[in-house]
Amino acid sequence: MTLSKVIAIDGPSGSGKSTIARKLSQHLGVLYVDTGAMYRSLGYICKKYNIPFVDNEELGSFLAGLDFKYMGTPEKLLEINGEDLTAIIREHHVSSLASSISQLPRVRDYLVDFQRQLAQKIICVMEGRDIGTVVFPNAFCKIYLTAGLEIRAQRRLEQLIQQGHTGHTFGEMLADVKKRDERDSQRKIAPLKQAEGALLLDAGEKSIDTVLAEISAYARAKGQPLGIKI
Repeated sequence: MTLSKVIAIDGPSGSGKSTIARKLSQHLGVLYVDTGAMYRSLGYICKKYNIPFVDNEELGSFLAGLDFKYMGTPEKLLEINGEDLTAIIREHHVSSLASSISQLPRVRDYLVDFQRQLAQKIICVMEGRDIGTVVFPNAFCKIYLTAGLEIRAQRRLEQLIQQGHTGHTFGEMLADVKKRDERDSQRKIAPLKQAEGALLLDAGEKSIDTVLAEISAYARAKGQPLGIKI
């Protein structure tokens, strides 16, 4: 089996996947692909246009008509039909929309196809919940990033506060993360789990720099015998 030029980083909500993947892409000089943002954007846009979260022809036709573009930069991550969704998809309420819509086969097929086309010719860092298990089971480098429940809840709360959303409590975040974990790990389609051959890293008590150094060294070691230079 030919290995794809993808560094796949999976893990539960709040494990630090997005931060690590973004910094890793900059460190290695490769494209950063935020799959969670893609699901958030579709959840948001379907809600905006009153498209029911039901796997039917209406949803399929709606998706087929979208002008979906991924830029992958902090300033402009992605847009749909010309609307820049970089900021709005980070709103707390959009997170639950993403978790719900990601369970629909038509949505998953649409985005998996988009992601595979995106990564055909270039090396990229892709993070999500099923990158190493479903989207790119042949990724040359697989990471499963995790952290304790309370640590992840605290991170989410701090993120919201930084974004100016001060009306949330730690207890709410803890319950939200628990619910998200259950939904993601128990869903019928592509449940969250550690991919075969993935390196397990607990980022709860480690600094970002430490985690970044460990993944960088691991990715280079995996890529070297394959001629993948990063």
